[in-house]
Amino acid sequence: MVDATDPHAQADFWAAALGYTVEDHGAFVERLLAAGRAPAEATVEVRGRRAWRDLAAVRHPDDPYEEATGTGRGRRLLFQRVPEAKTTKNRLHLDVHAGPERDRAAEVARLEGLGASVLREVDEPGGRWTVMADPEGNEFCVH
Repeated sequence: MVDATDPHAQADFWAAALGYTVEDHGAFVERLLAAGRAPAEATVEVRGRRAWRDLAAVRHPDDPYEEATGTGRGRRLLFQRVPEAKTTKNRLHLDVHAGPERDRAAEVARLEGLGASVLREVDEPGGRWTVMADPEGNEFCVH
């Protein structure tokens, strides 16, 4: 789970960054609302569908998911709204690898286009990488 000021924006960024799918919990949320098991104020409309106001998730598109809820059962990141902004070092740090189809500079440029920013370039005897921040300031590295 990743703390976020805007979990839906973070889910959109990380889905695009990693090639993941934003989970669609719309049908599940609608069922809970209709049954009176969830309050309407716990939801928002995102991309024309009901979603949890304070939670959003992304999952790897090849992994299984629960059709009744839209919840991924494999590689998944969950973003949870918290009232405070990030103020210190990440407790979780992701490394993104450019892969064989693009070089690191191209991957960095692509991620900048999605809203990430470059914090610094690292060139050490053990390797080279770029330290970046996602739109909410969470650091990650591109190798």
